[in-house]
Amino acid sequence: MRHPAGFAGTGASRWPAGILASDMNETDTIATPGPATAVTAPKPFADPGSLGLAAFALTTFVLSVANAGLIESSAAVFGLALFYGGIAQLAAGLWEFVNRNTFGATAFCSYGAFWLAFWYLETTTSGADAGSSGVGVFLLGWTIFTVYMTIAARKTTGAIFAVFVALSLTFIALTVGALGQVATVHQIGGWLGIITALLAWYGSFAVVLNSTSGRVVLPVWPSK
Repeated sequence: MRHPAGFAGTGASRWPAGILASDMNETDTIATPGPATAVTAPKPFADPGSLGLAAFALTTFVLSVANAGLIESSAAVFGLALFYGGIAQLAAGLWEFVNRNTFGATAFCSYGAFWLAFWYLETTTSGADAGSSGVGVFLLGWTIFTVYMTIAARKTTGAIFAVFVALSLTFIALTVGALGQVATVHQIGGWLGIITALLAWYGSFAVVLNSTSGRVVLPVWPSK
């Protein structure tokens, strides 16, 4: 079975170029009783978006290269699927919950779990037992999830929205390829996955570079 990983949105960066707006800002205003009506409460964690996007991008890239037929085997992705695309991305999602970023938390935790499920299917007999139709239904479920997350991503940033559009197309192609057992469509899904990974790498790079620079260097086109 070959198919791409999920990706996710990210939390708001400390700097103006955060990849997506979280539910609350980096320093949130909290109402308090008495003469002082508000206090500033800094978020306990830095923006986990760069980690989540990087984990998504690299794992998706390696598997998509195999899906596109550019390498013979997808075995090289198994370790990445477990540790980077799976565990690391899941951790980024948990940090997003603490940062009160509903979109980022849902996306990163879900796609981290996707990679863990992929690893399990590929390293046990589960994938073979499921067959092409079972894998196709598995991918169909992730397609539905990705499409409605794409709709929500319109309210984040242009960078994140582009990733989700590309990922939706990737899942659609892989679902059709699996259910119809059409190798050409499967390979198209691989090429779309490569594009998705490159877009996600851009988003991760933007978060890191803008945060360390203390200013907007790479645009992410926030939603207005």
